[in-house]
Amino acid sequence: QLQASGGGLVQTGGSLRLSCTTSGQIFRDYDMAWFRQTPGETREFVAGIYRSDGKTLYSRYVRGRFAISKDNAKNTVYLQMSDLKPEDTAVYYCAAQTMRKILLVSEDIYWGQGTQVTVSS
Repeated sequence: QLQASGGGLVQTGGSLRLSCTTSGQIFRDYDMAWFRQTPGETREFVAGIYRSDGKTLYSRYVRGRFAISKDNAKNTVYLQMSDLKPEDTAVYYCAAQTMRKILLVSEDIYWGQGTQVTVSS
């Protein structure tokens, strides 16, 4: 129900924009977020955006470099990633639920399929 795209290989300092498109119902009913995961690690919150007012939240590791936004007409959430670092290398997942459940990494989060981001040094 969530389709993520936009990952790829980029050099340190480069930029990428991820997109996540979902159904109108999910987009209308839930807050949206991006997570990332590296092998052997738990999935970690990166950024979130509230459905109601567009307020945004960021992990301290990406604040100031990443920007989450949404296009209501396209049922799409974006993650603009700038000044990328090798430690940003991960599979990035989009997610939908209430922000409270997103931050708790609740079992009933709706997940996209993941898109690989690789930052070379």
